[in-house]
Amino acid sequence: MKKKTRIGTVVSDKMNKTRVVLVERTVRHPLYKKVIHKTKKYYVHDEENISHTGDKVKIIETRPLSKLKRWRIEGDAT
Repeated sequence: MKKKTRIGTVVSDKMNKTRVVLVERTVRHPLYKKVIHKTKKYYVHDEENISHTGDKVKIIETRPLSKLKRWRIEGDAT
């Protein structure tokens, strides 16, 4: 089974080895057909504390690392 990947922006780097990444996606409303922007925050593991607030990163699904962390940083999304 292929692991899920997402591209998002780091919004918090205050925790050690953990980042909060905001992923935005666009969906079309089923009835009114208006484009809606939906966002979700992911707690992401960053072993070397490389990324900082404002960086665009690619994250990949992984095994549970803590109560909230199920993703890790794969690299820059440039």
